[in-house]
Amino acid sequence: MNTAVNLATQIEEALLVRNEILEGFFIQEARKLAEACRDMSERFLNGGRLLAFGRSACSTDAQHVSVEFVHPVIVGKRALPALDLSAMMQPWLDAICRPEDIVMGFGPPQGDPEVWAALDSAHRRGAMTFSLPGTDGSYALQTSVRDPFIHQELVEIFYHTLWETVHVFLEHRELGQDVGASEFLYPFLGTKKQETSSIVNEVAESILMKVRDDTALRRRLASEESEHLGATALAIHERLAKGGKLIIFGNGGSATDANDWAMDCVTPSEGRRTIPAISLSMEPANITALANDVGTEVIFARQLMAQARPEDIAVGISTSGGSRNIVMALEEARKRKLLIVALLGNDGGEIARRSLADFPIIVRSDYIPRIQEVQASSYHIILDTLEALSHGDA
Repeated sequence: MNTAVNLATQIEEALLVRNEILEGFFIQEARKLAEACRDMSERFLNGGRLLAFGRSACSTDAQHVSVEFVHPVIVGKRALPALDLSAMMQPWLDAICRPEDIVMGFGPPQGDPEVWAALDSAHRRGAMTFSLPGTDGSYALQTSVRDPFIHQELVEIFYHTLWETVHVFLEHRELGQDVGASEFLYPFLGTKKQETSSIVNEVAESILMKVRDDTALRRRLASEESEHLGATALAIHERLAKGGKLIIFGNGGSATDANDWAMDCVTPSEGRRTIPAISLSMEPANITALANDVGTEVIFARQLMAQARPEDIAVGISTSGGSRNIVMALEEARKRKLLIVALLGNDGGEIARRSLADFPIIVRSDYIPRIQEVQASSYHIILDTLEALSHGDA
């Protein structure tokens, strides 16, 4: 069996195994999650904030939570107060945590004692706590998953579910009205006014529907893109062998995915090799200087001019496929003859239509959280494949 066929088979199997694990977890936990979202809505209405943190690559989940709650992707949904405290989690908690707050700590599959200690201090202040993973707290995530990539993908679906679902309870608690613009996400709720205690079961079922949408997209990726993912990994492997590095970038939630991908490369789990990588999204001073002095369109292209070498790999992440600053960065990467990879949503947008990427990987959905969840599987699979190639196991 040749390398390309072998890689495609391994990738397809790895994607389908994820579906079994993810769906099994949420079947078991859907009602608990619905109840947790109800409790979160009460705290938000009482002036609480969501305070999130994690260390190393787990800090990118805290970044993602913050941007999702503050900048909702559903038009008309309110901005909810959320902060990423990863840089100094315990001192910041000591300074600002209040009893009405919600505190969320992220760690690797085996957990993180430093995160647990911070969560315990928040609990003693009266805050609602999420230990992801852990054994104590208002909600403690416990699974048998030991693969750090699958764990992160499960956690990303988890907090997307919290963000999507808490708005339903907020609107019912505060307004006593129907679910409005988000009704398409919650078909079991319809437009009938209800008390929140009577809709927990329906919300739990809607959570399972979201997860099944996610697994359907991953199944499609497995059947349609496994060979393409393998070819992408092979091309990256060749550039890395020549001394290249990954230069990754994206906006919003995609920025946190770029950061996660880069940090997974430079802080690999035990036994894995380090891969040279940087994230242009992890440069707030550069981003804000360029946005203020020139414009948001150049925040990645200008950084790429400074950082890129001919042997490098540019990786743009865009759920729309048309973000102007991603397009401009890929145009610059093309001029400099970099290998170009793009993780895209929808139909691939302008990036796909103009063939701006040598390897476009498209998750064919128009809903951002589901796209991001399957994009996370995509880049984790690429990393797993690069590791196999480095050992000659493919």
